[in-house]
Formats: sequence, C-alpha cells, structure tokens
Amino acid sequence: QVQLTESGGKLVQAGASLRLSCTASGHTFSAYAMGWFRQAPGKERDIVAAISRSGDNTYYADFVKGRFAISRDNVQNTVYLQMNSLKPEDTAVYYCNAIEVLTDTSFSAHWGQGTQVTVSS
Repeated sequence: QVQLTESGGKLVQAGASLRLSCTASGHTFSAYAMGWFRQAPGKERDIVAAISRSGDNTYYADFVKGRFAISRDNVQNTVYLQMNSLKPEDTAVYYCNAIEVLTDTSFSAHWGQGTQVTVSS
C-alpha cells in the first residue's frame, strides 16, 4: 500500500510562487501516473495536473496552464507542483494521488491530508 504525504503549502500573496511536494512510500511509485488535485471549501475536488509514469507526458487544467508545472523524481519517489503567478482563486487544499483514482474506487484509500495553499489578494 502506498502512503502519500503532501507538503509545501503556505499563506502567500497574489503573484507569489510555491513548490509543493508529494512523497510516496513503497517500491512501485514509478508504476503510476500521478496527479495533483485541489479542493476549495464547499467545492468538489478538481484535477490540476497530471504526469505520466516516466514523466515524459503532462496534462494541465485550463485554469493553471502556463502557470503551474508538474514534475517527478522516481528515484526520490516524489511528485512536485511548481506554482507561479498564484491567484486568490488558487486557494485550496492540494492533494496528490495516482490518476487511477478517477476511475478506480480503491485508490480513494490513498488520499492523504493534503497541504493548504492560501493566496491573499
């Protein structure tokens, strides 16, 4: 079983940058395409970005394209989300998980505590 731990969230001003990290336990990290998700109060959890197993392919939601960059280090078992030009609407709890969570209920067991990103205007 994979345990996911997010870190790096902070209170920042609009226009600032942050880098979030997601570390995974276990030895099969490289077998999973990974994604970053976020959930604001009263809202559903949305996918923000995704990265393939090898790191060669990435996906970004329209609302972060051009501002955020996802990357991974399979040696360190870590997925990163570089966030630039942050906006107040980016305020949310950010989570990581395998992309399979979108279609396989069993992956819901891997949701961690997430990391809070708060962007002030």
